[in-house]
Amino acid sequence: SAPPLPTSFLHSSKMSGVENAFRKFAIYGDTSASGNDMTGKNFSKMCKECGVMDGKAVTSTDVDIVFNKVKTKGARTITFAEFQQAMKELCGKRFKGKSPEEALQAVYGLIEGKEPGNVGTTKATKAGGVERLTDTSKYTGSHKERFDESGKGKGLAGRQDLTDNSGYVGAYKGAGTYDQTH
Repeated sequence: SAPPLPTSFLHSSKMSGVENAFRKFAIYGDTSASGNDMTGKNFSKMCKECGVMDGKAVTSTDVDIVFNKVKTKGARTITFAEFQQAMKELCGKRFKGKSPEEALQAVYGLIEGKEPGNVGTTKATKAGGVERLTDTSKYTGSHKERFDESGKGKGLAGRQDLTDNSGYVGAYKGAGTYDQTH
């Protein structure tokens, strides 16, 4: 197996790429944030967008648990040092079978250079679970009417019960009678 990495590795260019990503996610959606600490929401977003959370080995629950484990008691955010601690916790789950150093390197490899929303960097990936939800052959009942054989949605045409926009509740017998009685 590979020799343990010198600690200088953690302060190398890779680390600054990770730190940059940390800062970008830390200030995401909060213009007043300093970028030195990150909320659980943004930590979870970062894990999701960088692929640390894959929904199988690492789930959103794992991410939340680790976040709460590494943050200072009573704090709502984590620092970069605590973030590194969190990555040490998660990398072992995400990259089972790798040594701690390799797993950590792999996780940092996912994060390095990323920014929120992945502005034009990644193509839409089919995350596990989406295929299942969009596999129209498994649809039943009225839902299957909404797609043709190739799985393309038919839009409104597939919904026979197009709505009557008269403003009356469906099956309301007195539609159109309101004005006469008043």
